[in-house]
Amino acid sequence: MKLYEEGRAPNPRRVRVFLAEKGIEIERVQVDINAKEHYSEEMRRLNPMLRLPFLVLNDGTVIAETIAICRYFEELQPEPVLFGRTPLEKAMIEMWQRRVEQRLMDPVAHAFRHTHPKMAPLEQPQIPEWGEANREKAKWMLTFLEEELGKRPYIAGHDFSVADITLLVAIDFMKLAKLSLTEEHPHLAEWHRRVSSRPSAAA
Repeated sequence: MKLYEEGRAPNPRRVRVFLAEKGIEIERVQVDINAKEHYSEEMRRLNPMLRLPFLVLNDGTVIAETIAICRYFEELQPEPVLFGRTPLEKAMIEMWQRRVEQRLMDPVAHAFRHTHPKMAPLEQPQIPEWGEANREKAKWMLTFLEEELGKRPYIAGHDFSVADITLLVAIDFMKLAKLSLTEEHPHLAEWHRRVSSRPSAAA
């Protein structure tokens, strides 16, 4: 199987960190987003959504979308568990994964894509006002997450999970959107230091 990705983009990084946690190594194919290689006819054939990452299985089946890819590998290799063991753990991880993705990672992405000059050729139309509005949404979510991480060691409970991977990548992605943790986020900063020290964070 082959993972089509881009080394600098946040969503492919989420899959790389997930695979590193699992100790899984697979062939990777680099696709240059800035050169619009993901718009090529081959890419359109493999993934008509024109987004990265996507996984091509040995029989030609294509699995796109970051969490779908991670779930596939969770089923192939359950340990270490990153989506939860019990019904409650699974539900809590799913809840926090969605919250972090929709209310932090997506706003950070919109802030970056709609305000950074280099993204103008890829984000059409580029709407700076929308980017600024999403920057404020991201700030609100950081405050929310700060309070939650004062209650437990990881965002979805007592164990590291796929939701923490999404949060790690989202926070690291904030620099490009001109956002950062501040002195108002001590619990979030401490969590970030711990999670960033995991070997998988370098993936």
